[in-house]
Amino acid sequence: MTDTQVQENVEVTIEDTPVLVVTPPAVVKIKQLLAEKNIPDYALRVFVAGGGCSGLQYGMAFEGNVQEFDTTVEIDGVRMVIDPTSLLYVRGAVIDFVDSLMGGGFRIDNPNAVSTCGCGTSFRTKDHDASEGGGCGTCGH
Repeated sequence: MTDTQVQENVEVTIEDTPVLVVTPPAVVKIKQLLAEKNIPDYALRVFVAGGGCSGLQYGMAFEGNVQEFDTTVEIDGVRMVIDPTSLLYVRGAVIDFVDSLMGGGFRIDNPNAVSTCGCGTSFRTKDHDASEGGGCGTCGH
């Protein structure tokens, strides 16, 4: 695994394919949340689950135990873990944190998504049938 700086974003690669790109604002926010919750040794699990109005949805949760087959990405002291199935859907995604008057939060720009919901948390890939979704409830789509 190699760490490289790319246009103000931190990119971690495995075999020349980016696992995740995490912007500096996202790294700062993750560090802040870990400190607020007093869990500095935890990792941020990034995962994909079925559901949402486009068929798949992103999830994030702090976790103390990394599983055997997880991919671990460390950026500026922040660890992120991704299970093998989720990695198929999020490889190469950019995780950013946006703070604005209209609402903020983590945003994921995923090159594997062929369509996304208006809420930004639900997506569909060319290999995943959108009819499996169930409505996300956050955007009215």
